[in-house]
Amino acid sequence: MAVDERGRLTGDALRATVDALSLDRVDGLFAVVATAGTTNAGIVDDLEGVAAMADERSLWFHVDGAYGGAALAASSARSLFAGIERADSLVIDPHKWLFTPFDCAALLYRRPELAKAAHTQEAAYLDVLRDGAGPDEWNPSDYAYHLSRRARGLPLWFSLATHGTDAYCQAVEASLQVTRAGAELIEGLDHVELVMEPMLSVLLFRRLGWEAPDYKRWSDAALASGLTLTVPTSWEGETVLRFCIVNPRTTVDDLAEILTTLA
Repeated sequence: MAVDERGRLTGDALRATVDALSLDRVDGLFAVVATAGTTNAGIVDDLEGVAAMADERSLWFHVDGAYGGAALAASSARSLFAGIERADSLVIDPHKWLFTPFDCAALLYRRPELAKAAHTQEAAYLDVLRDGAGPDEWNPSDYAYHLSRRARGLPLWFSLATHGTDAYCQAVEASLQVTRAGAELIEGLDHVELVMEPMLSVLLFRRLGWEAPDYKRWSDAALASGLTLTVPTSWEGETVLRFCIVNPRTTVDDLAEILTTLA
């Protein structure tokens, strides 16, 4: 599917793609997914446009904010997410940018009763657990496909109870500020080049004159020395480097130190 000059999925492009589908494939279409901050590049799709298209076709509108959704906590980035309030479902992973232990994920539904109708499992060995339960009783296993899971949300709850939401807002904002300053730093250096202006806290950049093996050799050496875990990724088929800044203690000086070793 075509994206715009910033790498975003747009409502117009999605509409054109659906219009070009054969009738049987259109009849089988029931949902569309937009991304609120791609993990690789931090791109926020045209959520308002995709939401409008989904409304037109009566499609379920899901937003993947696993990495980037946390930026809703930062006032400087909130405008990027216009339209996210129209989502039927939204996922955000607190373990990515909200300082929670690995595998804590939040899945939110506009109408939870629809999710319950889709995911509730029936079996004889489950009946005893439902005996006497009213229709409104909350059972987390009814809202996703897995039955068994641990209480992943507790670390996030305790963190919020201890630090409050303002601490999260300040921490995410700090990451965004360092990212923007890092982009300016890269643009001022002769040996590296910014691939795109950052939307959130991901910086994609190239080391001029390098090929894929050069990136791997540098990355392996930087990790072995304890300097940084900064691994190559790809953008439109080109090997590049990627900073993903989600630790509020990361500073511009940290980025400068890493960039110096690329000279």
